[in-house]
Amino acid sequence: MSTDTVRTGAADEAAGLRREQRGWYVYDWACSVYSTSVLTVFLGPYLTSVAEHAADGDGYVHPLGIPIRAGSFFAYSVSLSVIVAVVLMPLVGSAADRTGRKKPLLAAAAYTGAAASTGMFFLDGDRYLLGGLLLVVANAAQSVGMMLYNSYLPQIAPPEQRDAVSSRGWAFGYAAASLVLVADLVLYSAHDSFGLSETAAVRLCLASAGLWWGAFTLVPLRRLRDRHTRAAHATAPGLRQLAATVRDMRRHPLTLAFLLAYLVYNDGIQTVITQASVYGSEELGLGQSTLIGAVLLVQVLAVAGALAMGRLARTYGAQRTILGSLVAWTLTLAAGWFLPARAPVWFFALAAGIGLVLGGSQALSRSLFSHLVPPGKEAEYFSAYEMSDRGMSWLGPLLFGVTYQLTGSYRSAIFSLVAFFVLGFALLARVPVRRAIHEAGNPVPEKI
Repeated sequence: MSTDTVRTGAADEAAGLRREQRGWYVYDWACSVYSTSVLTVFLGPYLTSVAEHAADGDGYVHPLGIPIRAGSFFAYSVSLSVIVAVVLMPLVGSAADRTGRKKPLLAAAAYTGAAASTGMFFLDGDRYLLGGLLLVVANAAQSVGMMLYNSYLPQIAPPEQRDAVSSRGWAFGYAAASLVLVADLVLYSAHDSFGLSETAAVRLCLASAGLWWGAFTLVPLRRLRDRHTRAAHATAPGLRQLAATVRDMRRHPLTLAFLLAYLVYNDGIQTVITQASVYGSEELGLGQSTLIGAVLLVQVLAVAGALAMGRLARTYGAQRTILGSLVAWTLTLAAGWFLPARAPVWFFALAAGIGLVLGGSQALSRSLFSHLVPPGKEAEYFSAYEMSDRGMSWLGPLLFGVTYQLTGSYRSAIFSLVAFFVLGFALLARVPVRRAIHEAGNPVPEKI
């Protein structure tokens, strides 16, 4: 084979990878709108109001005859969705690796979630059971879809590009979430001008997230390619498959060590995301418009933060950059202790600090883990990673709640989360990532 032929083949392969990468970014652009507009901003308060409308005189609803406080229905629905996802992810991940056909599974997950989110348009009156069902389906489908999406990263980006590619994916997601959230807030705030009731505006915001998700998913489905990576093997039921995956990971203890560190500090990140608004409203006395504005600020700055930390990783390596971000998280939470009440400008400053480190922490963690996955087991291992991201983050909220119960202070509760970043820093710093990558059977990048 001539040198020119080899060069042409290499150039074609590089061009093909760039095309796949651009398509891969668009899936984050597609599904992140659900996370922000539906799960973070609109659905919790709205579904709670629907459940309260359906409640009996004592404030209880009775799904399947079980008495549940209407105010707890949303939280219980989210918890049930996590359980469903934990069962499905290892099963789907193993099937994806076994068959090499990730794309049809990604399509099924994405369009199941998009359809459920779009169906939330019909959530009105006292249809709390419909809302709970759609939430469970959409949330579980998103978790499965993100697991499959993440598992493409080792296949579409060579080791030296993964930090940058992962960071761009997160940036695309945050950019889309910011764009749609602005449109949603205009529609919601000015619903009278559009001839809509407040509830109709909310239902349109919920449904539009599903339509956005489904429409833009067409791009990655056209550009991503399936790859057959290993021989077929039997697929066990979900929880048995999870146990089998964990047993296999025990043969790669350094990969497990990183996953443990990620589980700890990501628990802190997820708790800050979910509890910051509670801190702002209950401790600082801030209004809903201020809190929504802060969420939007986090989304916008997370785009810049993800891209900037991706560049830092090229100079200092992903591990050192993540460690630096954990220091920044610690300092940001410590500053949160001193925020004065009813001073939105300082809360926006806190939101800015969170936004600048949020996207980069998540993007570089994903790319670093991709180096630690044995070839041919991408989806299976990323199912464990995704469960660390979505299914295991319960210690943080527990510590937050117990601290508040014991002290009566949300300042103490938010500051208690520093422990996750300090412990996560210590665990991550002890992981010899170069040796871990080598033992996983992957090439070691120059900067890691």
